[in-house]
Amino acid sequence: MNTFQDLGLNEDLLQAINDLGFETPSDVQAKAIPILLEQDTDLVALAQTGTGKTAAFGFPMLQKINIESRTTQGLILSPTRELCLQITNELKLYGKYCKGLNVVAIYGGASISEQAREVKRGAQIVVATPGRMKDMISRNMVDISKIEYAVLDEADEMLNMGFYEDITDILSHSPKDKSTWLFSATMPKEVSNIAKKFMHSPVEITVGNKNESTSQVSHEYYLVNSRDRYSALKRLADANPDIFSVIFCRTKRDTQKVAEQLIEDGYSAGALHGDLSQNQRDMVMNSFRKNQIQMLVATDVAARGIDVDDITHVINYQLPDEIETYTHRSGRTGRAGKTGVSMVIVSKSEVRKIKSIERIIKKDFVRKDIPDGMEICEVQLLSLANKVHNTEINHEIDKYLDGINTLFEDTSKEELIKKFFSVEFTRFYNYYQKSQNLNVSDSRGGDRDSDGGRDFGGNDNATRYFINVGKKDGYDWMSLKDFLKEILDLGRDDVFKVDVKESFSFFNTEKELQEKVLALFQDYKHNGRFVNVEVSEDKGRGTSRNKRRSGGGGRRSEGDFKPRGERRSGGGRSDRGGERRSSDSRSRRSNDASDSGLNRKERRAKGDFKPVGPSFSPPRRSRRRED
Repeated sequence: MNTFQDLGLNEDLLQAINDLGFETPSDVQAKAIPILLEQDTDLVALAQTGTGKTAAFGFPMLQKINIESRTTQGLILSPTRELCLQITNELKLYGKYCKGLNVVAIYGGASISEQAREVKRGAQIVVATPGRMKDMISRNMVDISKIEYAVLDEADEMLNMGFYEDITDILSHSPKDKSTWLFSATMPKEVSNIAKKFMHSPVEITVGNKNESTSQVSHEYYLVNSRDRYSALKRLADANPDIFSVIFCRTKRDTQKVAEQLIEDGYSAGALHGDLSQNQRDMVMNSFRKNQIQMLVATDVAARGIDVDDITHVINYQLPDEIETYTHRSGRTGRAGKTGVSMVIVSKSEVRKIKSIERIIKKDFVRKDIPDGMEICEVQLLSLANKVHNTEINHEIDKYLDGINTLFEDTSKEELIKKFFSVEFTRFYNYYQKSQNLNVSDSRGGDRDSDGGRDFGGNDNATRYFINVGKKDGYDWMSLKDFLKEILDLGRDDVFKVDVKESFSFFNTEKELQEKVLALFQDYKHNGRFVNVEVSEDKGRGTSRNKRRSGGGGRRSEGDFKPRGERRSGGGRSDRGGERRSSDSRSRRSNDASDSGLNRKERRAKGDFKPVGPSFSPPRRSRRRED
């Protein structure tokens, strides 16, 4: 089938298709539309993001519903507000010649009463996010007891977001004999389970192989130390002057932070995540669609509503928690017949994930190096030259030429060109002339954890510290790093190689900050508890300062070491009498142990040794469902 006329669509829809400029149906449209038009059947369709799935279920639903009726006949569930609005707008465009058609979007962040009024006016099709839809059903604001068609769009993403129970509850209010159409980019077990539970002998179609990435996208990865991740991102942007990209982070917090850093450093950037209001989201997306934002930093959930065909690059600032999610990310580029690039910035500990992703998407990654400063200067210079060469002359400038010619009458053509391009070249040259090589070898070992907790070879100009707080106090590497930066009043890159253990942690600063760090923690209390920081003998190679003190040759487990404590006697807390916490504390603890006649482990077993004071209560990051 080569045209939409061959698919069996009626004249109203074909006229809208012609207005939209669609010429040839995509693979998923060519496979799905005839089946859905000719049969009343359930359907499972697997196709990559950007392959036209909305039209694949939208056209058949528009043709099969009774527009003369004001009863809700079609329900489309989608994971996010953005995607919900996108589908609604597209259905309205497809059905522009279907007189009396009413398609209503139901989503969180907008007036629920207004949405209920829109439905009651007679909505043949409702497009909804699961959370808001469940809420409106429970309030009897929406009646789906007579729907004939239910669509689960981006089913894998809805399930990843934890909507399984909501979907189950929503569909329980719908007729059993309806047709259910499930569209997804990947087919994890959860999607298979929901298909088995809610569908009867569904027809299955697959465009490409399951979970496979589109052939229009090339995949690259860049290996750096974790502390250089942001610097690597900036270089990749500078090395691609015409970049129009989506940058993916795992959390809303990271998304906002990276976007703010890019804006601070002069890049055209914006953030898109679930903590933004609907108006803020709309403003960001409008700016991105108009190319006013060149680099959109987004969470996986928020990015589900991005429908922009000209994205040149997807940059994985952090790999997703679920490997299958990478398929969704890379599908943001290489759309509408264009080619795209999916870049991944990884540390050594993440390289193994690249191999796992390769198996899933059935594509190979190319290992590339972060460009050095002089390469970037050359790229930027040639890019500027091309822009100048291709610029159309604005003859409004003619009236100012006499003054300009007078200014440069003693300047040769060669010198004038050098002066002109030096304006931009000098800016990059000054920034990058002393830049370091960010690339690292992919040999075994290397940095660990999300902030480069370990990096063999180390940094000779860095000091590593021990601090007596850890995971049991509610910290991970990011929250501890933020805590240290705040109380020490340091810049964003001044604390690095944060390595959080169960009851203690390590972190690094440059040596020149050592005096400041130790001075602040001389007698520092937080929530009534002493926070102890000392210079550590652990240089980031996995050697505990306490293992060296004890002279033991084997690796001591985390459970064998506890932060500096206070002995309890008779149930009461001993008074340390304002003793200064200093490097002399080692001998003091040793003498305490000798005086008591018990070693450290014996005191712990007896219950006399406890961690200092009350536990910390830093703000915990929650994985709140976005709806």
